[in-house]
Amino acid sequence: MERGRPRNFDPDIALDRALQVFWRDGFQGASLSTLTEAMGINKPSLYATFGDKESLYLSALKRYRECESAHHGQVLDTEPDARRAVEAFLHSCVRSLTDPAKPGGCFVLNGTADCGQVDTPAAIQVALRQALRVSETMIKERLKRASEDGQLPANTDVSALAAYFFTVLSGLGVQAKSGASRVKLFSVVGAAMRGWPEPERQPR
Repeated sequence: MERGRPRNFDPDIALDRALQVFWRDGFQGASLSTLTEAMGINKPSLYATFGDKESLYLSALKRYRECESAHHGQVLDTEPDARRAVEAFLHSCVRSLTDPAKPGGCFVLNGTADCGQVDTPAAIQVALRQALRVSETMIKERLKRASEDGQLPANTDVSALAAYFFTVLSGLGVQAKSGASRVKLFSVVGAAMRGWPEPERQPR
């Protein structure tokens, strides 16, 4: 942006539009021309406001986590019954993954397809892997609470159970990206929840 020239676009709206492009195409697949066209700005304005393509991607990932991930985390945290909390969390994710107004699938999972490629900046690969760990950690912390509250058997391997539900979530993201319906993914959640370890009932 030239010195003294007022910005003639809303950076928040532009970032949300960039998020949609990165969500659909990933870091490698999103060209600068596609990004600037979607954002309604030129390349000098992009660089002046957001930095380079790497910085823009990291900002979009942060926005995604603040909006999408935070909402799902709230669903997981507020329901007092742990089983219902995990089920509601997975349902919330499915609704987002299959929302026709969104690019499809999970921004983070879609983005990890670029991990390991030489041209993908290290900072982006680290940020994506951290974002994946955050999702699994959220589930694990909720299961720890469930164990402490007696909502899980005393011998439950909380880490393994969290990894199980995170693996289910990852599979839901892959299926949604390939076009699986919401009904189908809800049925997958139902099947996964049948593996919930119920605490032993105390004899009367």
